Amino acid sequence: MSYIAIIKLIKQINMQTKLMMISTSVILFIGTGFITIPGPKKPWVVPENFVKMANPVKSDVTSLKVGKELWRKHCQSCHGKSGKGDGPKSAELKTEPGNFTLDVTQKQSDGSLFYKISEGRDDMPKFTKKIPGKDDIWAIVNYIRTLKK
Repeated sequence: MSYIAIIKLIKQINMQTKLMMISTSVILFIGTGFITIPGPKKPWVVPENFVKMANPVKSDVTSLKVGKELWRKHCQSCHGKSGKGDGPKSAELKTEPGNFTLDVTQKQSDGSLFYKISEGRDDMPKFTKKIPGKDDIWAIVNYIRTLKK
């Protein structure tokens, strides 16, 4: 929703409605319920050494099988079976889980994806503890590449 649309929506709200700004999101309290209108997505900065990092794990039948298995166990609940960000837990998240089928994700370097999986942020957990094998995280990166449209 554009900011112009948000402003129009706010102007239409009854005078009894309370308006509260929190961070980059607008939360409208109406009676006992509320509506969250997300603000702009904050960029996920990846250190340059990771951006340039090459994937040492060959994308073959074995790594894709491992990546898919780990995806099902650790990623699918939020990111969805096909990587569209529509997993059963996605509605509970404060941040959008992203759509891995889109170019915006697929154009990221393997090292960038590795970093994001490894380090996490906000709702995205740090997977270096859950998946301690670096080759396993690289296998997930290989599997993510199969999710493109």
